[in-house]
Amino acid sequence: MNLLDVYKELNTEAKCLAFLEHMRWPNGVKCLSCESQRITGIVAKGKLNKKTGKRSPDRELYQCNECRFQFTATTGTVYHDTHLPLHKWFLAIALITESKKGMSANQLSRALGVQYRTAWYLAHRIRKAMVEADRPKLKGIVEIDETYIGGKQRGNYRKLRNKDVVIGVRERGGDLRLVQTPDNKADTVYQVIADNVAKDAQGIMTDESHIYNFETTQFHKVPHERIKHRDKVYVRGNVHTNTVESAFSLFKRGLTGAFHKVSLKHLQRYLNEFSWRFNNRKSPDLFGLAVKRLALAGNMPYAKLVEENAFTPFVRP
Repeated sequence: MNLLDVYKELNTEAKCLAFLEHMRWPNGVKCLSCESQRITGIVAKGKLNKKTGKRSPDRELYQCNECRFQFTATTGTVYHDTHLPLHKWFLAIALITESKKGMSANQLSRALGVQYRTAWYLAHRIRKAMVEADRPKLKGIVEIDETYIGGKQRGNYRKLRNKDVVIGVRERGGDLRLVQTPDNKADTVYQVIADNVAKDAQGIMTDESHIYNFETTQFHKVPHERIKHRDKVYVRGNVHTNTVESAFSLFKRGLTGAFHKVSLKHLQRYLNEFSWRFNNRKSPDLFGLAVKRLALAGNMPYAKLVEENAFTPFVRP
């Protein structure tokens, strides 16, 4: 479903609720408490806003005939108790999922006609659904490289003063993983690799950096090839890291052209967005996949999002 389809087919609250219900329960509505399918539907009148004098849209309330639990299509989801109409939610999801280089909160604010703070909070809740948990480890030919994201600084002295390290792990013809780390030490990088690469992978491709040394690790039997960028050599037969570097290039173009700057505190969220969109780029319905994941992701309170240590992308063991 593209942006035009979303605008035409999901332009009312009733249509959005029906679509969400179908994505959440494709085989029929189930009780959220006991998973029974003996459900009774009740039309619940919308609440009256005393300040504006407007009433929120009516929603269908379901009641389980087994445990008597009452719920709606949005109960337990990120859409629950939202003050933003669902059709604006779905437009935001379509815009973000179809924007190859991402969409800033300012641009989203103008497109939806909402305040910047609302758009920023909305975008981060959508990014929450793009976190891929329990991902299988990469088993093919894996390319690994690192890049540095952050403020400008002169020279290489204290290189990480204003920057964080991003480790890129990409399987040729497969998935991409982008992980923010506090430093580029060998132990830190190895932990990221161990979490994402199978010990029986076909091969590992890196540059000549000393941090990629697997002789005493679980990867000592995996063929390891290096490409010497310092000697201006970028391809040697099948040995190169161009595949993962192209992913870095796409992400950095998004930072430069769409976001302009991002907080290092929330950097991993943007990395999750780019890697999820990249890994699912061949999906026939990226929008529907995002809507379904948001229904399962749970809510994210604004206070938790903005607190100082709200997101810890990497914890050294």
